[in-house]
Amino acid sequence: MTRSNAADLGRSILIVGASRGLGHAMAAEFAGRGWRVVGTVRVAGTQLHSLAAERPDAVEIETLDMTDHDQIRAVRDRLSGRPFDVVFINGGIVNRAPSDTTADVSTAEFTHVMATNVLGVMRAVEALGGLVRTGGVIGVMSSGQGSIANNANGTNDVYRASKAALNQAMASYAGRHADHGRAIVLMAPGWIRTDLGGPGAPFGAEDAMPQITDTLIAQLETPGLRFLDRHGQAVPW
Repeated sequence: MTRSNAADLGRSILIVGASRGLGHAMAAEFAGRGWRVVGTVRVAGTQLHSLAAERPDAVEIETLDMTDHDQIRAVRDRLSGRPFDVVFINGGIVNRAPSDTTADVSTAEFTHVMATNVLGVMRAVEALGGLVRTGGVIGVMSSGQGSIANNANGTNDVYRASKAALNQAMASYAGRHADHGRAIVLMAPGWIRTDLGGPGAPFGAEDAMPQITDTLIAQLETPGLRFLDRHGQAVPW
């Protein structure tokens, strides 16, 4: 959150899902680099609210529940006419018992994970991607666990399936918008200490976010679909 670059001044990012964890860390990192940040939250009193109070010059807040299609469209309408350099959708939950296989998990919980991790994210991409300027970046928080090629141990069935489905949906989106001149990035951040990643992860959000941010910025002016880790290396599909 300390590095600032004159070239970053005047740039802007919309982060969907910025109340805490990686989304909040991303907001703080971009604001620290001189970007204008618009972040969305579902409720009041979040870490993003604290950041906005500290940095009212750099951070503003929109209220959005990503599972509510009407709210997504309302945010799009409110921000219409404001081009962003980056729109990043940070959405993801895990089922209550990650060790459950697809045979074990309840239909309701499977549907909830898929509706959040795939349907909600893609509705946000479809609605908000048009706010990104030509040459900008549309990004989503994917996961290395969404890689089919790298699935050797057969764990976390439901979460893996949701991220693989998200990757496929983003590939379809990229195919429909092949000529729109924007980068489309699926970010695999690695195992990071968050509510989702748990306390045993080797890296904190503050450790990983500078690398994630560097990688996203590096995609500006480079159209095309990419599945990348936080170091900018391609992840096998």
